[in-house]
Amino acid sequence: MTISDAISPLWVSSLQSTPARRGAAAPQGLPDLEKSIEFRLGPEHTPVQSMRRARAFVAKVLPALLAGAPNAGAIEEATLAVLAELVDVTARHRASVDLSGRVSYDGDHVLITIGEMDQRLPAPEEEPGLFLVHRLVDDIGQHRDAGMGYETWVSIPVRPKAQ
Repeated sequence: MTISDAISPLWVSSLQSTPARRGAAAPQGLPDLEKSIEFRLGPEHTPVQSMRRARAFVAKVLPALLAGAPNAGAIEEATLAVLAELVDVTARHRASVDLSGRVSYDGDHVLITIGEMDQRLPAPEEEPGLFLVHRLVDDIGQHRDAGMGYETWVSIPVRPKAQ
C-alpha cells in the first residue's frame, strides 16, 4: 500500500495507540501510551517525490499526533525537516521495494524510523542535509532490519516551553 492523493484527511482519526515501554509502570494519573503513524511508499516514486509525499502525509496527521505537546509548533517543524531528509537519503539508497516510515510520540520524544537503506547512513559531509538532522535530534542510530537493509531511527526531544 502506498500513500495516495486519494487518502482522506479524516485518516487522522485512525491514529494508533500502543503501550509504550512494555513492562514499565505508568506514573499515576498518566496513561502509558504512545501515538504513532506509519506510511509506506512504493518504488514508482522518485526520491524527490517520496520526500514530498511522506512530508505532506505526515504534515496532515502530525498536529493530531502532537496534540497537547509543549511547543508543538516547533516540534512539528523539526519533525518534518528531519523526516524529509531521512526519506530523501533512504529513497536514494533504497534496499527494498517499499520505503517504510514510522513517526511516534511518547510525551518526551518524537521517534522517526525510516527503512530500508542498502548501506550505512552516510556522513553529513557526503549528505549535507544530515547536518540539519544531527542538529535537531538528541540521538540517531541504525540497525539491520529483518530484511536486507539498514533501518535509521532518530529521537527528537520535546522541550518544555521556558516559563
